[in-house]
Amino acid sequence: MVSTYASYNSVVRNLQQSLTRVAQQPDVTRSAAYYKDNIGKVKTVDEFLKNDRLYQYAMKAYGLEDMIYAKAFMKKVLESNLLDANSFANKLTDKRFRDFASAFSFTGSDTPVAQSSNQTDEMIGLYTAAVQRRVDAIDEDTRYYNIVIGRVKNVDDLLNDDRLRTYVFEAFEIDDSNWSRDTIRKVLSSDPSDPNSYVNTVLGPQKDAINASLGQAQAVATDANSKIAQYMAQLSQPGADVTGLRAKITTETNRLAQSKADISSYQNSLSTIGHYFDLAGAFEFSADGTLASGKSAQTDANRTSTNDKFVLTKGAEYLDAEEENETLAITQFRANISKIKSVEQFMSTPNVYNFALKAAGLDPEKVSPVTIKAVLTSDLSDPTSYAYTLGDDRYLQLAHAFNFDGKGNLTTPLLAQNSVEVTQIVKDYIVAKTRFASAAEKDSLRQKAEKDAKYYQTTIAGIESVSELLSDRKLVDIVLVANGLDPAKVTNDYLKKIFNSDLNDPKSFANTASDSRFAEIAASFNFDKEGNVARIETIGPQRRDQLLETQNSYLQQTLEAQQGEANAGVRLALYFERKSAQITSAYDILADQALAQVFRTTYNLPDEMGSMDVDQQAKIVEKHLNLKDLADPEKVAALLKRFTAMYDVKNNSSQATSPALAILQGAGAGISQDTLLSIALLGKQR
Repeated sequence: MVSTYASYNSVVRNLQQSLTRVAQQPDVTRSAAYYKDNIGKVKTVDEFLKNDRLYQYAMKAYGLEDMIYAKAFMKKVLESNLLDANSFANKLTDKRFRDFASAFSFTGSDTPVAQSSNQTDEMIGLYTAAVQRRVDAIDEDTRYYNIVIGRVKNVDDLLNDDRLRTYVFEAFEIDDSNWSRDTIRKVLSSDPSDPNSYVNTVLGPQKDAINASLGQAQAVATDANSKIAQYMAQLSQPGADVTGLRAKITTETNRLAQSKADISSYQNSLSTIGHYFDLAGAFEFSADGTLASGKSAQTDANRTSTNDKFVLTKGAEYLDAEEENETLAITQFRANISKIKSVEQFMSTPNVYNFALKAAGLDPEKVSPVTIKAVLTSDLSDPTSYAYTLGDDRYLQLAHAFNFDGKGNLTTPLLAQNSVEVTQIVKDYIVAKTRFASAAEKDSLRQKAEKDAKYYQTTIAGIESVSELLSDRKLVDIVLVANGLDPAKVTNDYLKKIFNSDLNDPKSFANTASDSRFAEIAASFNFDKEGNVARIETIGPQRRDQLLETQNSYLQQTLEAQQGEANAGVRLALYFERKSAQITSAYDILADQALAQVFRTTYNLPDEMGSMDVDQQAKIVEKHLNLKDLADPEKVAALLKRFTAMYDVKNNSSQATSPALAILQGAGAGISQDTLLSIALLGKQR
């Protein structure tokens, strides 16, 4: 008869082939196909529990066949919030229930919000930096102006330097997009105190004419207002000519509207002429546009005045930069962003809208709200969408900072990983790094692990592609360690092939890898086939990594069960190897009947040991087994080689009387006391 070790070694040496053979068995193929085709139709826990084929498939995948009957109990498990330490599943000592709950997302994951906390923090950082950049730019423009204006020799030197000219135009409120070089040249070459200068001979009469026209327009407006009031009063009189009066009111209303438009136009023209006179008085150019010998373009007083005018036009930037105002703006943004439920509400909330645009480097006064709405509702996974067509990174930055769908409604944040995945990774990472630490070193190791975990939580939120992820080896190592893999043995080139695989193709590189954990890692990220962050649709109550893990676990459980039919010792060995990565203490072994059986058999200890005080049992485990060896695959293999040899000796190669067979029925771990108590309490509640 083939020994237990030979049988076990044959399976693990070609594990992927063994699993493939199981997957190709007709009943397994049918069960897997049914699960994959129908799990996406499930919307609630009750729907899932009512579909026995789906429910039993999942229960078997997570080693819970012995609990299939306890649907009320399993409902409470599935409805547990694993982020809450006091939730039902988290309070159970049997880890299988937490694993089962983590395989589904009935309680939801990321909630649709206008911004995640990371997005808000990033936007506030951008706002602070943008405000400071604007202030710095004002100061730099002034510094440049004060240096270069002293080198100007004629009007053309000033007008030909775009930076100087823009500074002057902003200081004197002249429209830089619509100006006549000839007019400005003549204005700069004028002396307002000279009655024969251009401003006095040309602009002066224009000013007088416009003032006269303004007076006439104002008189018309006054007259129209008076007549409208008169006609309105007549309308209320008995026997009034309603039709005639209304016609007169319409005429006067039109006359009033035209006069108001004329008044506005005349006032704008007068303002422009006033700016031209101020401009002329601020410079020392002669009538021919040159400077007299020994003269500068401006006196010190006029240069200082020009500086003051320029800074005054930029007062909003300086105001934003004041500590109190900046703090207030940030406080208002934080308080109101959580209340935003649609893009329309965003557009109509000034302290959110203006803050966001300024943070992205956009001027709320100069950008069309229509443009902003189109940007925010763009599909960022589509390179032809509106935000990309603008060719301006500021708009893309703004679009990435918010979570609106094509209709302007809230959606979930576009992240490389959702919050549940991130929480699980950092939790598993901390456990892995402190797994076998002594009491003396545990605190320092935990602090370092928590620091790494914080880095992961902060940094992963900004990852937008596979290439960005792989370029940060610290992030990669955290993911690998959290999944029980040795970073030293995994190259970026290998991971690149994993991430480039089609996870829907069973023959892809990831799905045919010797370790299924790599495919599950790839599935836990929201990267599309191009390697960019995308919104990956869930499959009913499961994300794609949860579905993949369930399918892989089902195959593993089926393989173990089938091997156990021929030799229960092989099943025990396979089970121990699978669970060894999760063992953190002697008590984990003692709490699992199958693991405890492997330990006792390996070291030829009597089954009666199980009736001893649990602390005494733990000491025996620690005496015989160096728990740190469980982190080394070679040492685990050596331990299981010894187990299989001892198993054959102890059981005399007779499976019919093997006590291990009873242990492995169903899940292989038995039901803990707290589970039995919880089921009993549920029964009383019905």
